[in-house]
Amino acid sequence: MDKSMSVQVRQSHVRKTPSFLSMIKKTLSYGDRVVVLEDKKDWLDIRVEATGTRGFMHRSALTVKKVVLNPGKQAVEKTATSDEFALAGKGFNENVEGRFRADNPHLNFIGIDRMEGCGVSEDQMRDFLLKGQLIPREGAL
Repeated sequence: MDKSMSVQVRQSHVRKTPSFLSMIKKTLSYGDRVVVLEDKKDWLDIRVEATGTRGFMHRSALTVKKVVLNPGKQAVEKTATSDEFALAGKGFNENVEGRFRADNPHLNFIGIDRMEGCGVSEDQMRDFLLKGQLIPREGAL
């Protein structure tokens, strides 16, 4: 199968098993390249091009488009749009957010901003899972 893909989100994780609860082997950033070794429906068995790290990534974090952060004239047609870049890089830029707010005036943007400020570390998540005796179907944390 071996096809190359790019990370299309700000940050994503290469995991030991195909589960969001699995141990993180490596963190990748927008534009990093991976080679897909096997397609397992929502999860892809991948190898990181730069380091050779092997693991699983969720399909939603990847795109077949080659992300070029500083494209030359020849690469422009193959790059992500400015909206895609803004969404992946930091959620929204001012223009994209303005259009989204105008199209969705009923949404609670204060609540969304508050949620974006929340975070749970890997250690906190692992402690929570262990204390609750929650083990992913795919295996160990």
